[in-house]
Amino acid sequence: MKTSKGARRRAKPLTSGGKSEPKAGLRQRKREQTRERLTRAAMALFLERGFEATTIDDIAAAAEVSRRSFFHYFASKEDVVAAWQENAATALVDAIIARPAAESMLTAAENAIAAAIKRLDPAEAAAMSRLKRDNPALQARDQLKYEKLERALAEGLTRRSGRKSDRLKARLVAMIATGVMRVGGESWVSEGTREKPEAFVKRTFDAIRGILK
Repeated sequence: MKTSKGARRRAKPLTSGGKSEPKAGLRQRKREQTRERLTRAAMALFLERGFEATTIDDIAAAAEVSRRSFFHYFASKEDVVAAWQENAATALVDAIIARPAAESMLTAAENAIAAAIKRLDPAEAAAMSRLKRDNPALQARDQLKYEKLERALAEGLTRRSGRKSDRLKARLVAMIATGVMRVGGESWVSEGTREKPEAFVKRTFDAIRGILK
């Protein structure tokens, strides 16, 4: 039986090595694993059947949880897609922060995006792009995703620089990088996905540098 937040705050730590913490950690890991299983199952079904044709019951069954359990983690199918995108955005920001200090902000963003895209399956990436393009609800969420991503990238680039004076530069580079992913992704799909995604990223950044000269 779950305890209330107030009860957890009032509970005293155990004296025998603090065994309550591992239990809490185990519960959290199990929740994260179930959430990840739901997300993977949903995305696989969306790509296979389409967003509209996939029901919440389908997702729950594929993830081997109840319909009620689904709503413990997500309020809707759209929320599953948003969670998948947020995970990818977090990984991208971490990758940008980890780029070598010698790289400029724009080069760091380009290399991190190219590396992230290289790990994706091109067929799945194209199918996901079409899925969002053909669904108005997902289109609206996609716009919000890019707004949040731009803010996260700007914060990550500022942290990487370590200088508050670079905040404006970081915001501008974040705007460019986000635009590359949005416009570049749309162009890649419209051109038939013939080019490798990472090569298309490089070509798009080269085009931006050409404009800025």
